[in-house]
Amino acid sequence: MRKQTLSLAALVAGAALALTACGGVQNTAGGGSDSGDYPTGAVNMPVGASAGGSSDLISRQISRGLSDELGGSFPVINREGANGALAAAEVAKAKADGSTISVQNASLFAITPLAVPEDQVTDIADFDVVQGVSRDDYVLVASKGSGFTSIDDFANADGKVTYGTTGVGTGAQLACALTFNVNDTPAEAIPFDGGAPALTALLGNQVDTACLQVGEAIENINSGKIVPITVFGPERVGFLPDVPTAQEQGLDVEVAQYRFMTVPKGTPQDVQDAIAEAMQATFETDEYQAFNEQNNLTPMEIPGDEVVAQLEEDKQRYADLVDEYGIDLGDAS
Repeated sequence: MRKQTLSLAALVAGAALALTACGGVQNTAGGGSDSGDYPTGAVNMPVGASAGGSSDLISRQISRGLSDELGGSFPVINREGANGALAAAEVAKAKADGSTISVQNASLFAITPLAVPEDQVTDIADFDVVQGVSRDDYVLVASKGSGFTSIDDFANADGKVTYGTTGVGTGAQLACALTFNVNDTPAEAIPFDGGAPALTALLGNQVDTACLQVGEAIENINSGKIVPITVFGPERVGFLPDVPTAQEQGLDVEVAQYRFMTVPKGTPQDVQDAIAEAMQATFETDEYQAFNEQNNLTPMEIPGDEVVAQLEEDKQRYADLVDEYGIDLGDAS
């Protein structure tokens, strides 16, 4: 069953949140570990995104919660590139002892495999999925200079519509590619290395449109600098209640991002349990719930096996849509 998606609202200012080694309450979950109570040292958290991106901010918020709940230090290390594949490779190769953990994004496992050669695919089977975290939506926005205010306007476009994405094999690329292919609109993808440069290009009228996470776009939407066209969830976004979904506009396009905690394959179950219990305790704090609310994140705080089932369902659904409309994500167009 597809989980409900909402949006990521305005990104919190100041991307690099300070991380402190808090001497929090010691968690005794899985106390039978041969290596003693977890953690026994610093736990690295590679994140496949630059500082200030939504994956980075979520990772840092969870890092603070884990430190508070378990004690010790959980430093977030930015390993941006390849839609998270570089960070994922670091986690997959790390010791399976809980010393390396990572919040990863669904698009790397459900969409990127449709855009890269088979030997470059990141397989969820190489990890243990500990815990679901949250989901957010994509929004298609247009530059003020483009003159577009609705999907119907694309039919009268003068030449190809250019659209910025946050990279090849991302949910942003898939959402836009499906929109223009399903709507039979001539269009050209312009990939950027993240939402910030794509937004900058849109504000400078260097591209006509862009697919962005709502949190990356909402400030400029609310200030009238860019025009929201559609969102890609099954329901309208709470912070953008006047923006229709793609399905409302007759397009069979539903794409969302969600994130979850992973560890190297074979990490002891008691360590996984300790992380999961500390995350659940973090989710229940007023601070974390305020973070979700401020950033318009919808909780997806489900067990790891349910996350894997959702990934497999989405991967097949996206593959079917790409095949149906003859879309080549690897061609970035």
